[in-house]
Amino acid sequence: MSAPDNRIAICPGTYDPITYGHLDVIGRASEMYDTVIVAVVNLPWRKGQTLFTAEERVQFAKNATALIGNVVVEPFSTLVVEFAHARGAMAIVKGLRAISDFEYEFEMNQLNRRQAPDIESVYLMASPKYSFLRSSGVKELATFGGDIAELVPDEVAEALKERLGR
Repeated sequence: MSAPDNRIAICPGTYDPITYGHLDVIGRASEMYDTVIVAVVNLPWRKGQTLFTAEERVQFAKNATALIGNVVVEPFSTLVVEFAHARGAMAIVKGLRAISDFEYEFEMNQLNRRQAPDIESVYLMASPKYSFLRSSGVKELATFGGDIAELVPDEVAEALKERLGR
């Protein structure tokens, strides 16, 4: 295990699929840290079965962040604090949209702190234009042929249309 470095942050998530809201948080985190690791949950516990495989979600995230030089994307299948320790990170960065996000993230922060008090959780408020944006909402819109062009990267929009379109 490498020593924690406060210039490395983890942005964990399911990213099923990655949205412009995710990319907003990742981009803002990339301005705060030397390295941001977009950690794609391989087997999400809370959300159950994913629409896209871990490999697809990692590739979408890599393509969407390709122009941000200090962002790397990796899948993970451990506790997020274990992953952070293994990568030498000291911070977990998450976005918050609403009170419901806060309640869940507050609980997760307390659990993570018990496991790894040396890793700090940092929360970035969603930008107003993305404060409503959820991957599940994007999937629902795509299922019914809604316009998702301004919500996800083009590659993701196409994949959603192929997978979910009626």
